Amino acid sequence: MAQVGGALYGRVRAAVAAFTRDQCTDLAAMLTYYAVLAVFPAMLALVSLLGVFGQGEQTVSAILQLLKDVGQADAARELQGPISAMVTAGGAGFALALGVGVALWSASGYVGGFARAMNRIWDVEEGRPAVRLRLQQFGITIALVLMAALVLFGLIVSGGVAEAAGAAVGLGDQAVTLWGWLKWPVILGVVTLMVAVLYHATPDVRQPRVRWLTPGAGVAIVVWVVLSAGFGFYVANVASYNRTYGSLAGVIVFLLWLWLTNLALLFGAEIDSAGRRDEAASEHVETPTVLEPLPSAQMRAERR
Repeated sequence: MAQVGGALYGRVRAAVAAFTRDQCTDLAAMLTYYAVLAVFPAMLALVSLLGVFGQGEQTVSAILQLLKDVGQADAARELQGPISAMVTAGGAGFALALGVGVALWSASGYVGGFARAMNRIWDVEEGRPAVRLRLQQFGITIALVLMAALVLFGLIVSGGVAEAAGAAVGLGDQAVTLWGWLKWPVILGVVTLMVAVLYHATPDVRQPRVRWLTPGAGVAIVVWVVLSAGFGFYVANVASYNRTYGSLAGVIVFLLWLWLTNLALLFGAEIDSAGRRDEAASEHVETPTVLEPLPSAQMRAERR
């Protein structure tokens, strides 16, 4: 037990040192910029996708309620108008047919930025062909948006909506109550899967195997929950953003929350990177700090 605790402490200490060395606070700021550029295209895709099933307005409510639940009430108030306009503007079918592809392509910029950050964390250079890399990032974005749609759908189908849906398909009250309990583990599982996809698919590193829940992903989710709750408490009880920034307070709070979210994701990635190096060292690899890149990156390095 003491040996396991010592190894865990050593891994966390190595991750903290690497977090500073890799300038992850700056990387989180970069990802926040790309997240701002991606958030509205992604929301447009979500609203259009769920709007086909008549859930456009409920999707907006679920997004805003999710922000409030993590302590970002000011941000929810500021974003309510722009997001609601996506629904009330009409033409959801047209947006789905012609606009979702462009929206997803724009949102994939965040995945590209995350890939560059992951390559720095894993100490590798990008070697994948540009076209293949862009298409891969587009595919990852589609997968993430679909999983986000599942999360929002789970949030929407609750309370009266769940009762009406249960009655429509002939489910009893017990089944609806059971769903009320089960939806949270399901949502947590989908969120964990989203983090796992980012960690596994974005860096140009040959991963030993697919892990649906890595130690880093678990740490990232826990750190994100703690940071969100702490920041929400700070904004509500200590900070004076409204007096300082006026009508921009909600926007500033939202940007800071995105930055904290990216910090948590990057720290989790550092945990996984430190763990992989420990595994390489235990396997007596001569250079355990150098991880094996994908074949495309390896061939590129050999040509130099």
